[in-house]
Amino acid sequence: MSTGLFPLFAALRGRAVLVVGGGAVAQRKVEALLEAGAQVRVGAPALQPSLVQLAEQGRIRHLRGEFAEHWLDEVWLAIAATDDAQVNRAVAAAGEARRVWVNVVDDAEASSFHVPARIERGPLQIAISSGGGAPMLARHLRERLETQLDPSLGELAELLGRERLRIRAHYPDLGARRRFFDRLLDGPLPALLRQHRHRAAERAFAQALETREPRTPRGSVVLVGAGPGDPGLLTLRGLRALNEADVILHDRLVSAEVLRLARRDAERIEVGKQAGDHHTTQDRIHELMLEHARAGKRVVRLKGGDPFVFGRGGEEIEVLRAHGIAFEVVPGITAALACAAYAGVPLTHREHAQSVRLVTAHCKDSEDELDWAALAQERQTLAVYMGVAGLERLRDRLIAHGRAPGTPFALIENGSRANQRTVVGTLAELPDAALAHDVRSPALLILGEVAGLAERLHWYGAAPLRHAPALAAAA
Repeated sequence: MSTGLFPLFAALRGRAVLVVGGGAVAQRKVEALLEAGAQVRVGAPALQPSLVQLAEQGRIRHLRGEFAEHWLDEVWLAIAATDDAQVNRAVAAAGEARRVWVNVVDDAEASSFHVPARIERGPLQIAISSGGGAPMLARHLRERLETQLDPSLGELAELLGRERLRIRAHYPDLGARRRFFDRLLDGPLPALLRQHRHRAAERAFAQALETREPRTPRGSVVLVGAGPGDPGLLTLRGLRALNEADVILHDRLVSAEVLRLARRDAERIEVGKQAGDHHTTQDRIHELMLEHARAGKRVVRLKGGDPFVFGRGGEEIEVLRAHGIAFEVVPGITAALACAAYAGVPLTHREHAQSVRLVTAHCKDSEDELDWAALAQERQTLAVYMGVAGLERLRDRLIAHGRAPGTPFALIENGSRANQRTVVGTLAELPDAALAHDVRSPALLILGEVAGLAERLHWYGAAPLRHAPALAAAA
């Protein structure tokens, strides 16, 4: 959900900024503004000693007295940091009237800009904002990042800043420049700076700058499993691939949250297929992979779940191999694993099931090829990748081959996502339950004794919905 804030870094050097308030909070704001090179005016009836000293040194200008609107004349932004809420609100209102950005300390609603928690490594800054609603959380995250980001990142940023023009001259093309940075940052330079071996770091940079990539860079394809939707389930290798991609060919079921993790300037092409609407054929997907890889681009074929579990990943790498295109496969968490876990259903359980079968049946012909006698055996779990199509045929075939009508099921819609729903009941009720609760794709069916644990073990999202045939009929 958007915070409604647009993040930016303001260039305040030599520009007038007003701080209203003369206490400890005001002092912290003044110190940060002075570090940014701002010309700071502090308005207050009296100043605490440290601010008095800054005024005597000529580093700040003291506006003595109660707040007056003319204090905002010619300032670029203002901070209200008094202990009087009414005064702070008056500063905010005056700033709004004059189109001056105002931050009111501890009052997100009255503020037109927010001051984030910051991590600084020389010229490199990382800002964290909670939209003003949870500043202590932002502060907590800042403290954690402080321990993880090496101080040498500041020296690295300074080096790259000094050499920026040389880098642009060597690599005027954005794509080539990006690949240079990838080689540079994956090479020895960062480690040399951490070891304070500055001359060796300068030599490593010069060598990397003069090492030219081939005139036509070799393209490649990475098949990445995006998981079922929760971006937290994307693997670290998958995240890295998304941030290296020039082109992303993604399925319809890849969540928007996962796509937001990709490099901003990567070209995104939806190649989704769904039952009854194959607007991008598999052959066309093969053509797109080959076209972009042959153009020297790094292509990510981003698939919901795992590429090798009903994802046709095997067909795609066969095509890539046949045409001499380099490829890699990054596994993803398949829907059966993720949906079951997020619904509180163990796929195996020593008291209920010793095996799991992953099944897909998108049409009548494919269902005819299934071994129904084997699928109907007890003490096993079926994870059916078929959305909500053909549930009536599935029920009838399983019961006809001996599966008990009272076998529990869990039908999980949008598994692992914020809008996850789980419908539970028995095999006999399955198609009616899906219809009554209007279950839609993407959905995964778990059938077997373990599904009976969903109500007791659920932990994510809303509690499972149990189908009530009598109530549904009365409705």
